[in-house]
Amino acid sequence: MEDIIQKMVIWALPVLFAITIHEASHAYAAKYFGDKTAWMLGRCSLNPIKHIDPFGSILLPLLCLWLGGFVFGWARPVPINFGALRRPKQDMLWVAAAGPASNLVMAFLWALLMKASYLLGDSSYAEPLALMSQAGIIINISLMALNLLPLLPLDGGRIVVSLLPRDLAWKFSRIEPYGMYILVGLMAFGVLGTLMMPLVRLGYSLISLIL
Repeated sequence: MEDIIQKMVIWALPVLFAITIHEASHAYAAKYFGDKTAWMLGRCSLNPIKHIDPFGSILLPLLCLWLGGFVFGWARPVPINFGALRRPKQDMLWVAAAGPASNLVMAFLWALLMKASYLLGDSSYAEPLALMSQAGIIINISLMALNLLPLLPLDGGRIVVSLLPRDLAWKFSRIEPYGMYILVGLMAFGVLGTLMMPLVRLGYSLISLIL
């Protein structure tokens, strides 16, 4: 039980930052490209309370830690009116990519903190900082990889819609109502991790440039 509590303490801040900044990045990007929906609803904010989902942001990550498996979660999706963007189809790519990009940036920042922990030597802060930094790298690389999968309503699916010709984009977008069921099915059959692995490896390869 004590180990679980320690893990919760170490993972709490990285998970909260990863999920909150991911959603806030979508909101800021949407506002920049012309859609003020999220801004008017107060979602252009780094305040975690504006973004957290009680189950996806708190209970599910804690359950993953307790079970000792893959840690992931989600926040309340940022409402985006893609039709309000200045160039809806083109700008959709940048708004969708903002979330995973923020996770990659955060992974780099946690890697820098991990490197800083090595400089602390025998300090009592060295190990906790290293463990928290490791958690930050893991959760952000995982969220980046998960969200870049080419499946709607994930960010990767939005990017695919943006890149496809209009007729194919429309056909591809028809799978969105079933996207979460497909995602759960991939997870249940143990395929999700395999599909994410190339992106996970790419993320860690980039992080290794710092470490």
